[in-house]
Amino acid sequence: MQYKKINIKITPVDETAREILVAQLAELEYDSFMETEEGLEAYITTDQYRPLNGELVPFLITTDYQFEIAIEDLENKNWNEEWEKNYFKPIFIGNQCLVRSPFHEQPAEKPRYEILIEPKMAFGTGYHETTSLMIQHLLELNIEGKRVLDMGCGTGILGILTSMRGADKVLGIDIDQWATENAKENLQINGIENMEIQLGDASLLSKNQQFDIILANINRNILLKDLPQYDQTARPGSAIFLSGFYQEDLSKIEEVASKLNWEQILCKEQNNWVAVSYRKK
Repeated sequence: MQYKKINIKITPVDETAREILVAQLAELEYDSFMETEEGLEAYITTDQYRPLNGELVPFLITTDYQFEIAIEDLENKNWNEEWEKNYFKPIFIGNQCLVRSPFHEQPAEKPRYEILIEPKMAFGTGYHETTSLMIQHLLELNIEGKRVLDMGCGTGILGILTSMRGADKVLGIDIDQWATENAKENLQINGIENMEIQLGDASLLSKNQQFDIILANINRNILLKDLPQYDQTARPGSAIFLSGFYQEDLSKIEEVASKLNWEQILCKEQNNWVAVSYRKK
C-alpha cells in the first residue's frame, strides 16, 4: 500500500497550531502524525489523499500562522530504521508496562509487562497520548478471562497487553492492511496465541459476537458512526474504552453513549487528548 507524507512547516510553530491541524486532518482520514521542530508530518494512503487547501482544512487560511506544505510519496520504506533513527524510543507507562522495539537494548530490570513493537506505518507504539492513555486504563482493569475487541488495532499493542493480562480471547480489527500485517508480526514477536487479526471495519461485527471489553482508539468521526455497532456486541456490564479525540469532542461522544445507555466510569486526559471508559447498563 502506498502512502504520502505531508510535511507542514508552521510559522510561528506551537502546540496549538499542531493540535488544530491534527484534528482537521484526522477528519480527512489521515491516520498517523508526528511532531517535528518546524511543524508536523502527516501520513495518508495515496488513494485517500486530496491536495490540501482552505476548503478541506480551514485552519490553513488563518491569518495567525503561515504554512509551507511539501509532499513525499512513500513506498516500501524501512520504517524500523526510520523510527530507530528519529522517533521511537522505549516508553514506560503506568510504572508497569514497557513498550520497546526488538532493536532496543533489554532493560536491566524486567518490567511487569514488556511489549515488543516493530514500528512500521501502523499507528500505536505507546508514544502517542491516546495509546498511552488507553494502556493506563487497561492497567487498572481486571481482564482475566475476558473476551476483548480491539477496533482500529494498529500495531496490536492494546490487544497484546490484554492478552498478557489474562484475556481469554482477543479480536483485533483494522481497515489498514499495513496495520494488520504489522499486528500479526507483533503477535509472533510477543508470543501471543489467543489474538486474531482481521482486515476491515465495524461492518465485520455481528450480534453473534459478544465481548466483555471493547477498545477503540480511532478518531471522533469513526467512533460516532460506529458506537451503535459496538453496542450490539457488548454484553450488559461490558467495559468500553474510547480514545483518539480531543477534550472538546467529548460532549459529542457522551451524547451518543448516553443514548446507548452507557454509563461513564472514568475519563483520562493528556495534552488535551482524551480516553474515556463506559459500562453498558
